[in-house]
Amino acid sequence: MLAPSPADRRPNILWYCADQLRGDAIGPSGNPYVRTPNLDRLAAMGTTCTKAYCQAPICTPSRASFLTGKYPSSIPLNCNGNATFPEGERLVTRRLADVGYDCGLVGKLHLAGAANGREVRTDDGYRYFKYSHAPRNNWSRGHDYVDWIRAKGVDPDSVLTVKTNTFGDLMEPTPEKDNVPPELHQTTWATEMAIDFIDQERAGPWLLSVNVYDPHPPFNPPWEYYRRYDPDSLPGPLFRESDLEHQGKLAAAGVDFQSSPRRPEQYGGKKLQAAYYAMIEMVDEHVGKILDHLEQSGQLQNTLVIFSTDHGESCGDHGLTQKGPRFFEGMVNVPLIMALPGQFQAGLRSDALVELTDIMPTLMECVGLPIPDDVQGRSLLPILTGAASPHQHRDFVRTECYAAFDMPNRTFATMYRERRWKLIVYHGLNLGELYDMDADPDEYTSLWDSPEHQAIKTELLLKSYDATIQAMPYGPTLEMPY
Repeated sequence: MLAPSPADRRPNILWYCADQLRGDAIGPSGNPYVRTPNLDRLAAMGTTCTKAYCQAPICTPSRASFLTGKYPSSIPLNCNGNATFPEGERLVTRRLADVGYDCGLVGKLHLAGAANGREVRTDDGYRYFKYSHAPRNNWSRGHDYVDWIRAKGVDPDSVLTVKTNTFGDLMEPTPEKDNVPPELHQTTWATEMAIDFIDQERAGPWLLSVNVYDPHPPFNPPWEYYRRYDPDSLPGPLFRESDLEHQGKLAAAGVDFQSSPRRPEQYGGKKLQAAYYAMIEMVDEHVGKILDHLEQSGQLQNTLVIFSTDHGESCGDHGLTQKGPRFFEGMVNVPLIMALPGQFQAGLRSDALVELTDIMPTLMECVGLPIPDDVQGRSLLPILTGAASPHQHRDFVRTECYAAFDMPNRTFATMYRERRWKLIVYHGLNLGELYDMDADPDEYTSLWDSPEHQAIKTELLLKSYDATIQAMPYGPTLEMPY
């Protein structure tokens, strides 16, 4: 493999993106139950943003957002299942490919609908493209992961069987009846493909997106990882009986979601949590394998490593599993770790409010490119390098969910969060939520109807409205006075 020439010391970029991973479900966030030694190692190398927020609580809008630096409504791309990515929008990977980066993707992309197994690609900038939206084999169009299993002499249908009626169920493994074994797992395939890309000869820098499916539901870890967790020793989901009434009110009004509210014992809440943590531990192990390979090949010192996700997972909190237009912390607060040895601060925990839109301008600034005027993202480089306080970046963060699912209500909802207050509005339904995140960090008591909190609610509604208008697409570039 050829290293970049001395004249081109722009960093390589490894961007590892898990799917549906909560911000509080990794060791660097302080979780004492899940084992993520390699993410702990990465956090010790760089900066962990503990207050990072996604811009949509579902896949496609969030991924489109962090790859462009724009809010989903500004692209615009607000739903899952779109036929194509909006023409004219440029991904950060395309921008970097245009200035000499060799770009590769392993796993899912999900900028367009992938129900048949392989989405229609946009001009994404990826030369190396090993695609697998999800570890299933029930699609008319195949994918590279299935081909990899078949090349090992294994029938994909023998390991990728659909074992539940809905993809959000718990699929508890046993020694006798495992889920996909580790050696044939999509995460294992992704690591093998990532190392293949890293080892290819090139004269300039590279960018690699590794987008695995886990810990996205179904909750189906291999037995080898599930056996490491005792469900009874775990705290289980955040839940009070009052959650059923509150979620029932939203559901009765037609607010969409992928599950109906239930008590944790009705779906095995602690077992579900154990399975989720087991899936995360497997992802962590493979992050470590890629980091080890970078170190052994002498590339780690010049590689900017990002670990992130697209959005969180309810994981039983408040009676819900999976995702949709809800904005509890488990759904919208996500992991974000960024490390570049010798250049970014090591072992820093930043509690500044951050958006995933901020990744794109950070990359642009890191490689010496101008940040486009029409992005909402703001570069994190000052915090990462120690030039700015790790406690202040944004005054607020936003998350949108606009007609995201093909469900009856086609819910329009927004979240506006400052450090103390979180406002949620379900538009057109005269419904919302207001949480005091200092007094009620687990979000059990909405103050939306509290007489004592109407003044702060009105203030936040005005701020949220202003922020929503300011996120509108700019339209054509201004080139003449009139």
